[in-house]
Amino acid sequence: MKFNLFVYCTVGRREELEAGMAGKDADRYRRMLGELGETAQLADEVGYFGFGHPEHHLQIEGMEASNDPCLMSMWLGQNSKNLRIIPCGFVSTTNNPLVTAEKIATLDCMLDGRLGVGMVRGYQARWLDNFRIQPQLKAVGPWNAKSQVDEDNREYFAEFVDIVTRALREDTFSHHGKYWDFPSVGFHNPHDHPVYTDYGQGVSADMKVDEIGIAPRPFQKEIPLYGGFSHSLRSAKFWAQHKGRPIVLADNIDFLKLLWAEWGDEADRLGIAYQPGEQACWGGIMVCAKTDALAQEWYGKMAWLWDTWMKPFGQGVPELLVGSPDTLKRRIEAVGKEIPLDEVFLLQPQGVLEPSKLNASIELFAKEVMPAF
Repeated sequence: MKFNLFVYCTVGRREELEAGMAGKDADRYRRMLGELGETAQLADEVGYFGFGHPEHHLQIEGMEASNDPCLMSMWLGQNSKNLRIIPCGFVSTTNNPLVTAEKIATLDCMLDGRLGVGMVRGYQARWLDNFRIQPQLKAVGPWNAKSQVDEDNREYFAEFVDIVTRALREDTFSHHGKYWDFPSVGFHNPHDHPVYTDYGQGVSADMKVDEIGIAPRPFQKEIPLYGGFSHSLRSAKFWAQHKGRPIVLADNIDFLKLLWAEWGDEADRLGIAYQPGEQACWGGIMVCAKTDALAQEWYGKMAWLWDTWMKPFGQGVPELLVGSPDTLKRRIEAVGKEIPLDEVFLLQPQGVLEPSKLNASIELFAKEVMPAF
């Protein structure tokens, strides 16, 4: 079993956030970068498998100041040697899919193949509305679930993922869908350039561009794909088509069993081979301390962040892996008996919990829980 940490890139402690506009403070942002670097180094040393973070912008309040996914991934990568770095993920409605594929391939080369990639639909409307790549697309959440807006976003996302994965996989290709045309239909290069035809492909002698390709090719033959935090059977079936792993933080074992089965049924229908545990990733908020009472005390900082920031977006409280090593071992073991587990994501109270306590929790979990799995 592999264990990944996930941070939201929170700029400060509760009192600093409550003072307002914490995300604008460059000194605190730089302090956060230093703390993230130290945590990544520790995670690498004690044996964690990966380290994930989201993409969010315009975060003047400082709750999720993760910004550009490539820059944060490189920062974490520079502060580790073995960790898989997992930006989770590139928000489809605010990113050109061809540019996204090129960034992913470049980042994978820079990280020597230590990259995993999440792609998500986008739920934070304030920044998405200002960053969206096409004007008709909007953020999705409980407020517009099962509406036409939701369906349009889902349809766009499917096309986005298809383009990204093809660009990563194929030397050159063309795509003509509802939202994107690559290359533009009937496009001719406006000036003759023999290098295109002598040393490349996809361009004919009359300079008509029939296919395009990204460069470089990814370092990995197949970059691991993740679906950002999902509780949807429909999303699970979608990700099975791409052999991507949705990250599911539910505490309902019956639902977990159903989602794992739906992913597997779809993969079987499409003839996609997989190993037990590759259907999805499980996890939750993790705080580990010597006693359950101390862990609960430390968790209080994360509970405040979740109530203040996450719940208004319609996000319920995920699985709580909060307690002593024995408590956490029992819960992971119980879930592992019901569904095959390969990767587990552990959300961290980074930023709001003092680094000494955060890192003590991470180290204790590594030393006393991980060896059991």
